[in-house]
Parts: sequence; C-alpha cells; structure tokens
Amino acid sequence: MTSYVRRAATVTAGALALTIGLAVPALAHVTVNPGTAVQGSWTKIAFRVPNERDNASTTKVEVEFPTDHPLPFVSVRPVPGWDVKLTRGKLPKPVVSDAGDTITESVLKITWSGGKIESGQFQEFEASVGPLPKNVDSLEFPTAQTYSSGEVVKWADAPKADGSEPEHPAPALKLVAAEEGDDQHGAAPASPAAPASPAAAAPTVATAASDDDESGNSTPALVLGGLGLVAGLVGAGAGLTALRRSRG
Repeated sequence: MTSYVRRAATVTAGALALTIGLAVPALAHVTVNPGTAVQGSWTKIAFRVPNERDNASTTKVEVEFPTDHPLPFVSVRPVPGWDVKLTRGKLPKPVVSDAGDTITESVLKITWSGGKIESGQFQEFEASVGPLPKNVDSLEFPTAQTYSSGEVVKWADAPKADGSEPEHPAPALKLVAAEEGDDQHGAAPASPAAPASPAAAAPTVATAASDDDESGNSTPALVLGGLGLVAGLVGAGAGLTALRRSRG
C-alpha cells in the first residue's frame, strides 16, 4: 500500500511539473487583457508586460496601434512611476469608419517609459479605446519591450498558418459579434425584475444563500467543503478495506 501511494505521488508530482513547465512560456508573453471584446463597442484593455530577464529590468514599452482599422478614440490611465506618450499621425491611407467617416489621422503608438519592471515582476498598462470595428475578427498591437541592458524584444510575429504559436506573438485582441440585447459597450443590459408574488415572501434556499453571502459566508465554499468531507470518507473507507485485506 505504501509503495502504491509513493508511486501515485511521484506520478502526480511529475505531471504537475510538466504542466507548469509548459504553461510558463505562454505566460511570459506580452498580452492584451482581457483578450476578447465586442465588435463596435468601447472597452478598456491592459497590455500585460512581464519581465523575462534575470539580469535586466524593463524600462520602456512601445505599443503600435493598427492603421488599417484605426481606433478613433484612445485614452490612457496613468501608471505611477511611468511617463506615457500618445503619438498621433497620418495614416498610410485614409480609412472609412463604420459610421461612414473618413479617418486620415489616428493614434499610431503609445510609449511608456521612465519606470522599471524588475525580474520576476509584470506591469499592466491600461488604455480605453473605441469604438472597435464591427467587421474585423481581431486587432494586433505589435509591441517593443526595451530592457536596461539595451536589448529590445519585438513582440510582432503574426500567427502561423498551421495554428501554432510563433516565438514572439504580437499581442492581439479578439473581436466577437454582439449578442442580441448587448449595448454598444459590450455588456448586456440588466433584465427587468420579475413581478412579486405571494410565494416570494416565503423563505427560500436562494434567499438564505444571499443572506449568507452578505454576512461573509460563501455557499460555494460550503459545497466544496461537503464534497471534501465525502471524498475524505470514501478515502478512509478504501484505506480500511485495504488494511483488512492485508491482515487477512
């Protein structure tokens, strides 16, 4: 029984290490968060920049904005310790917006500098953008990450044809069609409250759960606790059965 437990623990630990090892490289990429927004909406996005070097800190981040589908309005949230600059300029060619307006100038780039992202840390740089294009599946934001050593890493690779991830993928925002009832801010409006009925006055399980939530308790935690108790009892029963067999 002891050898079986040891083997199971070894296999579990190995699988966990492999999973973490595979996940770490993906987490190290510069990404857009959240990664999905509604077409035609306004949204807030954050460029998440991790520091990948042990011997240098990130000192500058330059994010290029799309020029084939420009975003008419862009504003940034200040980041303590960092200077931010929005670079506006002429587009390579005029673009007709979804509203029928001809756009000749737009935000071309946002640069954050003057701060530091140390080894083992990350920083999020937020921007409010909109309205997003309605007939586009995704927007890419090529990013240049500059280190204190002078190294510049360009996150600008396009997705590969076979679907695999390139070495330095460009941060991308996936755009999805608005569902029926969604407003232009990408969120569905609240549904009207149901009319009151006599039965609504009676205490219910849902009411008790809401009361518990307000007092600091959590119904999901109780459920998980119950499941853990059941699992413990099952494990204890299995252990007793194995012990009786070994004695027999």
